[in-house]
Amino acid sequence: MNPEDQARQDIDRQLEQCGWHVQDRSAMNLSAGPGIAIREFPMQTGEADYLLYVAGKAIGVIEAKPKGHPLIGVETQSAKYAGALPPGIPAHGNPLPFSYESTGAVTQFTNLLEPDARSREVFTFHRPDELLRLALLRSEEQVRNKLKNLPPLGPSQLWPVQRRAIENLEQALAKNSPRSLIQMATGSGKTLTAVNACYRLIKFGGAKRILFLVDRSNLGHQTYQAFQQFVSPINAYKFTDEYHVQQLTSNSVAPTSKVVITTIQRLYSILKGEEQFDDTAEEHSLFELETGLVKEPLPVVYNNRIPIEAFDFVVVDECHRSIYNVWRQVLDYFDAFLIGLTATPTTQTIGFFNNNLVMEYGHEQAVADGVNVGFDLYRIRTRITEGGATLEGEPGQFVPHRDRRTRSKRYAELEDDLTYTANQLDRDVVAEDQIRLVIRTFKQRVLTEIFPGRTDVPKTLVFAKDDSHAEDITRILREEFGKGNDFAQKITYRTTGKKPENLLAEFRNSYNPRIAVTVDMIATGTDVKPLECLVFMRNVRSAAYFEQMKGRGVRVIGIDALRSVTPDADAKTHFVLVDAVGVAEQDKTACKPLDRTPSVPLDKILGLVAMGAANPDIVSTLASRLTRLDRQLTDEQREQVTHQAGGTDLPALAASLLGSLDPDAQASRAAEAFGLAENQEPTEAQLDQVQGEMMAEALKPLHDPKLRDLLLNLKRSHEQVIDEVTQDELLHAGFDAAAREKAQALVTDFKAFIERNKDDLEAIQVLYSRPHRAGLRFRQVRDLANALKNPPLSATPERVWNAYQATEPQAVKGRGGKDLVDLIALVRHALDPQQPLVPYSLSVDERYRRWLAEQEQRGVVFTDEQRQWLDAIRDHIAKSLRIEEDDFEYAPFNQIGGLGRVHDLFGERLPEIMEELNRRLAA
Repeated sequence: MNPEDQARQDIDRQLEQCGWHVQDRSAMNLSAGPGIAIREFPMQTGEADYLLYVAGKAIGVIEAKPKGHPLIGVETQSAKYAGALPPGIPAHGNPLPFSYESTGAVTQFTNLLEPDARSREVFTFHRPDELLRLALLRSEEQVRNKLKNLPPLGPSQLWPVQRRAIENLEQALAKNSPRSLIQMATGSGKTLTAVNACYRLIKFGGAKRILFLVDRSNLGHQTYQAFQQFVSPINAYKFTDEYHVQQLTSNSVAPTSKVVITTIQRLYSILKGEEQFDDTAEEHSLFELETGLVKEPLPVVYNNRIPIEAFDFVVVDECHRSIYNVWRQVLDYFDAFLIGLTATPTTQTIGFFNNNLVMEYGHEQAVADGVNVGFDLYRIRTRITEGGATLEGEPGQFVPHRDRRTRSKRYAELEDDLTYTANQLDRDVVAEDQIRLVIRTFKQRVLTEIFPGRTDVPKTLVFAKDDSHAEDITRILREEFGKGNDFAQKITYRTTGKKPENLLAEFRNSYNPRIAVTVDMIATGTDVKPLECLVFMRNVRSAAYFEQMKGRGVRVIGIDALRSVTPDADAKTHFVLVDAVGVAEQDKTACKPLDRTPSVPLDKILGLVAMGAANPDIVSTLASRLTRLDRQLTDEQREQVTHQAGGTDLPALAASLLGSLDPDAQASRAAEAFGLAENQEPTEAQLDQVQGEMMAEALKPLHDPKLRDLLLNLKRSHEQVIDEVTQDELLHAGFDAAAREKAQALVTDFKAFIERNKDDLEAIQVLYSRPHRAGLRFRQVRDLANALKNPPLSATPERVWNAYQATEPQAVKGRGGKDLVDLIALVRHALDPQQPLVPYSLSVDERYRRWLAEQEQRGVVFTDEQRQWLDAIRDHIAKSLRIEEDDFEYAPFNQIGGLGRVHDLFGERLPEIMEELNRRLAA
């Protein structure tokens, strides 16, 4: 068969898949179906390879070329045929509105009804009803024309960065840019931006349906909630009241849906024609599944249940870079604009989007704009964490061995000394004291050094290596903090009892849990605004993944919302990254090398198989792992595998996998499949096709989620040694040099601020005087705090206080900065470094005690009720600098009798006492 005939055969097959009836001109029957493709139809300028009819009228042409033929140069020929329909033939327009050029392997499409019509590559042909729908639209109703005429954004609650992102995106779409990438820092509202953009594309842009891809299922829930919460600025309807938004929980797209939310894994399953999909396969982030074993995009075939025109726009929200590599054919399947959202773009991602970065808004800019908070790094180093240890095997000493799957323990002697490295921690060996020392150090420092002055442990997220490690960390957290179950919770996909999403909601919105321990469920995308501390007890090699994990802490939150879950918090000015493994010190890779590696865990390999991946690296690696696993199993466990695999044991599964890679077997099968002569060698393309089929057949048993789970559980069942003997040693705990430098810079800037404003701000004028003038008012201190909050300093009293704590700990005599009046102590110390930095409330209390002692020496005796009032006056002065008679009408005084009662108690002495306390306590 010559190349052109082969191309026409491929085109015929694709047309039929897309709902067209392909006919020779001599056998034309326009009533055979809604769409008819007539081969070699004579036009006024020659024969069109195919003339397309829909509903009895000509609608477009196809020009066929052999595989490998460039198609751009063929467009002139197609256009000539489209405008040369013989007279008298009914048509949907003249010239015909649609033309295709195709080799069977590559197809491009032009819609002449669009403004500045230009060809674009498509996966295959559109269905007849789609071409009819497009033909019936007026030119101005075509999506690409509507995109040129979108109304400007009106007044809204959008942040400036979100508004700018939408405007830039719409400008790119108006230029018919097929791919656009928005880079916005984590916490700057990418999802809200996308929801606003989706609404405008449906409302004004003519979009019939939008696909919204997320990294994993729990982010799909979060995205759906964002659509639910969106209120239209046009008509005040909620998005989900005006349009149907569907989050896929089955492999069926509702015909009424306007927005479909799903993962790329489930979408691939739908395209493969699978009726059901294993929900657990979309629970884990693609960052966690990255292995380097998949070297080419997963194959995609046409599915008439979800044709290429199913979506007009595809939004890819914060997905792993593999979505543009392994999964790119899934994205290329749809005839749709692609819109990417990311906080951490790689060069590969930017390249996929044709370098069309329509918005660039990084973390540093977001911090400067108050959209993100920055972070300080606190390092905890221990001897075992960095160097491992040796557990000595002694006769008569029984060492715990724990089953990884059931966590049941048995006790046995070690045959020899067991030396383990840092990399073996929490996988082969669990050193309890290493985990405990890290957590104990964190507990001892969190309210003294890391968040000085706080009484509630800030909302903290701990990253663990795996679920078993998370169990150990959660248990030890509760023990070391002396708290109950609610205080620290494990939130992973293997959490039982409460649903993980309910635990996550409690972590986000309730006082407890204070600490959550996760593996990857909260590592990317998940929004927990009150988070103030991240603790890394696992390493991360990927730079993008590390940035995603850090991004959990950057989100801003209002004071009231923060205090609703952390009552003693003043404001979220930054977050602290506690690095217990050196994750911030090790080199990260933007991309992992695509080579075969024995370090890839079995769960990741099986996860790829579940998604349909099949290549020689995966097959050979899996065969090796199954062979190795079989040697570790008991006879009873082998029977379990054989039963679940439908009578096939592990050695047979491994042999089948290796057999699919046998070159001789592949050549023999290719000869049979393609009817080759005895002495005829199969082509590379034929061998590749046969190899793919053989690998897919060999992997088919492992598509069963029950078999995969069984294999993983059996793999986990081999034991970990529990080292209860070796005591760990703390090598270092403290903020890193960069954090100390930032603190020193803030102290220096604060002193410069005081000097620069000594003639402008009344509070500084009063405190600058020698001796200090009396009469400082709370209003003046508030003005000083507001000035401090403005750029370039953009600081709060608490931040400045903490900076002094980090740089001059010997001068700081208490936990301060939470009250505005602590600014008085800060300014006095900046003016005179010899003065200790004492919280204002402590200074007031000390002066109050001296005053009481003087009263006692004079023979003045106060009743218990009078002391209650005097204590309340002291507390008021400590917060507001002075007491006035009007203050007795408000809380807390009105709760104990108010102005009338205080006059009854102190009589004519009240004005004298008030004046004396104002003068003495606020000195």
